[in-house]
Amino acid sequence: MGSRLIKPRTRAQARRIRRHDAMCRLIMELGQQDFRRRHGTATFGPVVVLIASYLEADNIGDVLKAVPSEVGGLQVSTLVVIDGGDDGTDEIVTAQGAYCAALPVNMGQGVALRLGYELAAAHGAKYVVTLDADGQNDPAEIPGFMAPLLADTADFVIGSRRLGTDETTDKVRMAGVVFFATVINALTGQHITDTSNGFRALKIEVLKDVTLEQDQYQTAELIISAANRGWRITDCPVVWHRRASGESKKGHNAFFGLQYARVIVRTWLRDRR
Repeated sequence: MGSRLIKPRTRAQARRIRRHDAMCRLIMELGQQDFRRRHGTATFGPVVVLIASYLEADNIGDVLKAVPSEVGGLQVSTLVVIDGGDDGTDEIVTAQGAYCAALPVNMGQGVALRLGYELAAAHGAKYVVTLDADGQNDPAEIPGFMAPLLADTADFVIGSRRLGTDETTDKVRMAGVVFFATVINALTGQHITDTSNGFRALKIEVLKDVTLEQDQYQTAELIISAANRGWRITDCPVVWHRRASGESKKGHNAFFGLQYARVIVRTWLRDRR
């Protein structure tokens, strides 16, 4: 899934990057070990539903119950990567019959998803569907969502609340969805209406090809990297529900917007090089 391409400007920066990358690799290897301890050499179905979860024990059980057992005649396996926390999420996942890999500390959704992508590729997946653990995405929409992949008319499908239904009421966040979609489309030549949606479906070949480095806000990096490599990207209408319970871990709007913009700029500059 690629490697770091932006050259550090100073030796101190280079050292910080090397330390951070080494720490991420170590934590991900501990996650790999946790998966092997729990599941050995398990083989996934062709479709893997991947959920990164951080302190979502109150919500994830209902999400897992709604995941279909097959899509288009293909078996579905569900994999939850627990991004740290000690709220008993792993017990809920196990009780629901899903696969589980737990990171020992909270590293960020991007790191958790990268581990999930690696596990999916190593254990037989052909397609990966990502969705949130908080109940904002409806797993019942997965069969229709995957139709372009199964028909081979797209390699990467992104859920769109703008084409579908947005049940939330945060007008600032809604405006941000429009703004960032406009920016990313301008940079990549795409026509995507919702570039910050975590509900995605991809062929495993896309995930093996893209470069992913971000610890958080990975959606922008994934879209830009896939677009720059020529993969076919489309969007699909979905319902964006309110959180089932609890508060978002993404931070307030200003923080989220600044960090998301940073990821866009860094990814675009990196891929240009």
